[in-house]
Amino acid sequence: MKANYDFSGARRGSVVPPSGRKVRITIRLDRDLVEWFKSKAELKGGGSYQTMLNDALRAYTEHQNGELERLLRKVVREEIRKAS
Repeated sequence: MKANYDFSGARRGSVVPPSGRKVRITIRLDRDLVEWFKSKAELKGGGSYQTMLNDALRAYTEHQNGELERLLRKVVREEIRKAS
């Protein structure tokens, strides 16, 4: 190792640029929820509790989209039945 390093041309920031798919936000969550996700990540042998949160939110939104599709199908069937 050198005794001194020249950081005059250095820049702050991540070494690897973000992928563009994700966005950094600041969010306040209840402490017990964060602790629950952290404990689940530890039980799986490590990993990111933030990824688990992201997966849970994605599953929820996909479930909601499925509910809307089921409702629309039900309404269409009822309308077809009335029209025939």
